Amino acid sequence: MHSKQQLPWAGCTLPFDILGAKKTPEGLHICVWRPDAERVTISKPGAGKVLATLEEDETQGCFAGYVKGLDENEVYQVNACCDGHWIDYIDPYQFKDEAYHAVHFIDHTPQNLYRQGGAQIITAGGYPAVRFCVYAPNASAVSVIGDFNRWDARLHPMQKTDMGYWVVVVPGLESGERYKYQLKDASGNGLPHKADPLGYQAEQYPSHASVIYDHSDYQWQDSAWMTQRGEQRYHKPMSIYEVHLGSWRKPEDDRRYLSYRELAQTLIPYAKEMGYTHLELLPISEYPFDGSWGYQPVGLFAPTSRFGTPDDFKYFIDKCHQANLGVIIDWVPAHFPEDGHGLARFDGSPIYEYDDPRKGWHPDWNSCIYDYGKDTVRQFLIANALFWLDKFHVDGLRVDAVASMLYLDYSRKEGEWIPNVDGGNQNYEAISLLRWMNEAVYREYPSAMTIAEESTSFPGVSRPVNAGGLGFGFKWNMGWMHDSLHFMSKDPAYRRYHHGEMTFSMVYAFDENFVLPLSHDEVVHGKGSLLGKMPGDEWQEAANLRAYAAFMFAHPGKKLNFMGNEFGQYREWNHDSSLDWHLLDHAKHNGIQSLHKALNDVYTHVPALHALDHSPAGFGWIDHDNAQQSVISFVRRGTAAAEQVLIVCNMTPMPRDNFRVGVEQPGTYALIINTDDEKYWGSGYTSVKAVEACSQNWNGQPFSIEISLPPLATVYWRLVTEQNNDK
Repeated sequence: MHSKQQLPWAGCTLPFDILGAKKTPEGLHICVWRPDAERVTISKPGAGKVLATLEEDETQGCFAGYVKGLDENEVYQVNACCDGHWIDYIDPYQFKDEAYHAVHFIDHTPQNLYRQGGAQIITAGGYPAVRFCVYAPNASAVSVIGDFNRWDARLHPMQKTDMGYWVVVVPGLESGERYKYQLKDASGNGLPHKADPLGYQAEQYPSHASVIYDHSDYQWQDSAWMTQRGEQRYHKPMSIYEVHLGSWRKPEDDRRYLSYRELAQTLIPYAKEMGYTHLELLPISEYPFDGSWGYQPVGLFAPTSRFGTPDDFKYFIDKCHQANLGVIIDWVPAHFPEDGHGLARFDGSPIYEYDDPRKGWHPDWNSCIYDYGKDTVRQFLIANALFWLDKFHVDGLRVDAVASMLYLDYSRKEGEWIPNVDGGNQNYEAISLLRWMNEAVYREYPSAMTIAEESTSFPGVSRPVNAGGLGFGFKWNMGWMHDSLHFMSKDPAYRRYHHGEMTFSMVYAFDENFVLPLSHDEVVHGKGSLLGKMPGDEWQEAANLRAYAAFMFAHPGKKLNFMGNEFGQYREWNHDSSLDWHLLDHAKHNGIQSLHKALNDVYTHVPALHALDHSPAGFGWIDHDNAQQSVISFVRRGTAAAEQVLIVCNMTPMPRDNFRVGVEQPGTYALIINTDDEKYWGSGYTSVKAVEACSQNWNGQPFSIEISLPPLATVYWRLVTEQNNDK
C-alpha cells in the first residue's frame, strides 16, 4: 500500500505509477485515490456485481486490493460511497496510454498544440472521455477541477511528463462542462485557479472558467467562398469596415450586447449595403476587461463569450462568407495581462513571459510580454495564429502592435532595456517569430492574409521572408494616416503651408503593400471623431470629411474605416455605448453615409481605383505642387491602357471656375464622384456631368480638360470607353 504523503494533491507528480490497474504475480491489483470516500468497490461498467471491495490505507484517501474476474486491459468502474451516497465512474487512471497520446505528437507541428493539448474530447476504452493536457514544467502538482468533481483539487491529480506537460483522461465528460486547473508552484504553494491556456471556450467574470467544447459539431456552408477568397488579392478591391462588436449597435434596452447570431442578421446586411468587402473585428480572443476592447486577451483560443458560443461565432463568419464578405480579426501576440487566471507566472514561474521586466513588462499597457525566444512560447503563438484560420475560417489576421515587438527599446528610456547580442535595439527573437508565423500561415492557408499594424520604417514588413522581409501580406500605412489627418485638421487658410503632408506618402507608397487606416485609435482618448477633427462651421466640417474620404478612396492602397466614420459620428467613440445611429435622421449625416456607399461602389467596380494599388504603374501625378490653391490632382490607372480616373481635390472653401487640369489621354471624361453633390449634403456647385479633353498641353500632359472645381470637394473624372460607357 502507498501512504497519502506519496499521492497527489500532496505532492506526487506521477499518479499513474501508483494508481490504476497493475498486473502482479498475485493477480490484478487496483489502486484508487478517493480521499472523500468511506468505501470503494470495483465492478464492470453497467454491471451490478461487485468484483472487489478495496481496502483503505491506514491514511485516508487510498483504496487498493486485488480484483478477480477482470482482464488486465478490461475497463473497470469505481463505486465510491461519499457522505452516504454512491458515485459510480470509470477510473481515469486506467488510461495512461490515452493520456500520454497528446505528448507523443504535440511538438511535431504547431497545429498539434491545439489539436492535442487543452481539453480534447476522445474515446477511452470505448467510452466517451476528455483528455486534459496543460503545460506547467515547474509546477510541483497539477489537478483538473470542475463541476464534475465539485472543484475539489484532490480528486483528479494529473501526471507530469518529460516535456513538462501534465495529462489525465477523465471519462464521462461532455461538451459544455466547466473546468480549470489547480497548480502548486515548485515550492508547493497553491496558485490561483488557472483557466486553460488552450481552452476553446471560456466564461466571463466571476468564474473565468474554461468550458469543454467540440469543434467537430459545426457544419460549415462556406465552401464557395473558401475556394476563391484569395484569388488576385492584391489586384482586387479591399474596403474594410473595422468593428467593435460590443458597441456597433446595442439592443434597445442597452443592457446587453447583440449576440453573434443577432449581428449576423444586422451587421452583415449593413456592411453589404454599404459596399464593404471585409469586416475587421477588434480582438475576439477572450478577455476579462471590457475597457481593453480585447487588446488584453487571456484566452487566445476562445472567442469571447460576451456575444455567444464558439458555434455562434462560426455561424457569424459562415454567414459573412455566404454573403461574400471577408472576416479579418485583430490578433494580439505582443502582450498579455496579469490577471490571476491567465498566463502570467502560470506555474509560479515565467513560462510564457520574459523573466527580466526590461524585456518582459510593457510600460505602455501594464502587461506581460511573451518570451519570443522560448520554443514552447513560439509554438503556442504560431499555433494560435493557425487555429483561427483552421477552426473559424477567418480570412486574415491583423497583427496588433508589431512595432512594440520589433524593438527592445519601444517606449523605454535609456537604461530601461536590454540590447540584443549585437548591441542593437531590434528583438531578433520577435523578428524570427513573425517570419515563422507568416511563413506558416501562407504555407498552410495560402488564400488567407496577414496585415501588420507597424508604425515605423522597419524595412520589408510586407515583403517575402526569402527576400529578407517579415512576410506579411499587407502593412498599415500609419505615415499616410498621421500626415493626412494633420493636414485636414488645419484651417484651409493655412493648408498651403502643409501641402506636402498630403503628397509625401507617394514617395514611399509602393515600398510596402499598404492598407490606408482610419482606425479606432484615431477616435479615442481625447482625439475626437473624424468629423470633429475637421475645421470650420458645420457645413465645412462635413465638406472636409467628404473630400477627405474621397481622397482616401482614390489614394493607392487598400482601405480601412472604423465604424461611425462612414456617417460622421460626431461623438468620440465610447466602447460602452452604441454608435449614434439617430444621426442618420439628419441630412448631413445621411449625406456622409450616402457618399461612403457611393465611394465603396465606385472603388470596387472601377478597376483603375484598385487593380494596381501596389504598383507604380497604377498612379501618376498630374499636379502635386499647387500648394497656393491647396489643389491636388493625380490619375489612377488600371491594367488596360484606357482605364483611367482623374482625381482632383480642392482643399479650400473657394470654388474654382474654368479650372484647367492635364490628362494623359484624349476623349470624354465622365464625372463619377463629386463630394459636393447635393445628395451628399454638398452645395451642388457644379452640375456638369461630362467634359471633352482638348489637345492643349497642361500640367506636363498632352491633353487637358476644363472643369468647375467645387469648394472643399474631391471629384473623380473617368475616361469614357466603349466598355464603361453604359456604367
